[in-house]
Amino acid sequence: MSRLIMFHARECPHCRVMMPLVDQLEKEQKIRFEKLEIWHDEKNADLMRSYRPVIAPKCGGQLRTPTFFNPETSAVLCGEVPYDKLKEWALSQG
Repeated sequence: MSRLIMFHARECPHCRVMMPLVDQLEKEQKIRFEKLEIWHDEKNADLMRSYRPVIAPKCGGQLRTPTFFNPETSAVLCGEVPYDKLKEWALSQG
């Protein structure tokens, strides 16, 4: 299974919507996301910025939260999405 990252922010309303879906996906599919908070953790923010050339073009030209990312395949999923779309993306990364 590939390493999957969820870049999120504590105060982000879209992240709050997605977190229970990520938790559900982790339980149902035995998938693990590395959840990295970027608004209050400079190390995590720097990591996300280091992937800007890959992430930004797939997220409307900017870095936003939440962003789901696979550093091995450079696959990106941006923003608040339905559970089925998140699941399809995550399973395709295996």
